[in-house]
Amino acid sequence: MLTIYVKYIAKEGCREKFLREIVEQGILTAIRNEDGCIMYDYYLSAQDENVVLLLEQWESEAHQRVHMQQPHMKPLMEIKDKYIAETTLGKVELCDAF
Repeated sequence: MLTIYVKYIAKEGCREKFLREIVEQGILTAIRNEDGCIMYDYYLSAQDENVVLLLEQWESEAHQRVHMQQPHMKPLMEIKDKYIAETTLGKVELCDAF
């Protein structure tokens, strides 16, 4: 399993516009329906009105690589270019320590 986080810093006042377009264009639904997608959810920061956190979980790295090649990723990148100022990406390592 692969879990990734993406921290977006939206251009001033553009966080909701970014998310609205993704939903209205059906991109979020298309991604969630992809083979191997376990979770694909956006979260909003309570401290910073410009921060969006995306958590995505895939059955495997191969599934995530295929995801990046899907046709709906092009309009997603266009929306991102319009509304997002900065992006940070990382891999989440889950443990069974609890």
